[in-house]
Amino acid sequence: MSKLNNQVAVITGGNSGIGFSIAKRFQAEGASLAIFGRNQKTLDSARAELGDGVLAVQGDVQKLEDIDRLFREVKESFGKIDTLVVNAGGAKMVPINQVTEEIFDQQSDINFKGAYFTIQKALPLFTESGGTITIMSSVANIKGIPGMSVYAAAKAAVRSLARTLAAELAPQKIRVNTLSPGPIDTPIFDRIGIPEDQIAGARESFKGMVPLGRIADPAEMASVALFLASEDSSFVTGADIAADGGLAQV
Repeated sequence: MSKLNNQVAVITGGNSGIGFSIAKRFQAEGASLAIFGRNQKTLDSARAELGDGVLAVQGDVQKLEDIDRLFREVKESFGKIDTLVVNAGGAKMVPINQVTEEIFDQQSDINFKGAYFTIQKALPLFTESGGTITIMSSVANIKGIPGMSVYAAAKAAVRSLARTLAAELAPQKIRVNTLSPGPIDTPIFDRIGIPEDQIAGARESFKGMVPLGRIADPAEMASVALFLASEDSSFVTGADIAADGGLAQV
């Protein structure tokens, strides 16, 4: 039997990378999907690949009105949420002496504020049966990586948030966990501020830091997300599942 039959899953940042891999895996396991993303082109592409019945909503988690619109459309289309994957985020590698207020606010808003209010505004759509919330954190929540000070602090914040909400939402039968990836083969390498001619070298550098000696495929994160969304993890809440090839573990 499929693990998410008759469930409604909402995935922010579900239009590319890890989020899109999670969307495909959840759909294969029987879930009805709503995906949310900023880029209309990749959102349309994801929607076309996933097929009919998928709700694709364009918006930015940094804008609370966009989050409100997402959940209005989810309510109209599905009437409920069973599992929420708070995946939207982004990183920029900037040394601390070059971090401006604009960079600080953008990184904080997309990785922490956006996550916080996505959860807050999703809660009314969970039913008395409860459900699951998975927040995408990062190996950076415990691993010091030069140039990632704001991003890492925001990812540590969502790790802390998951602990608090696991306790606060337990009476509503909602389990809350974080998933902390290490280096993943996604477009993020092109977006974090590494000069184009250094990207290949950065990938090799990350490989050398990982005990398993490689960068992960997004589908490997989708497998962990499925575990956290399904009854396979029925006694797991408040946990941080590190899927980092051992980078921050050994």
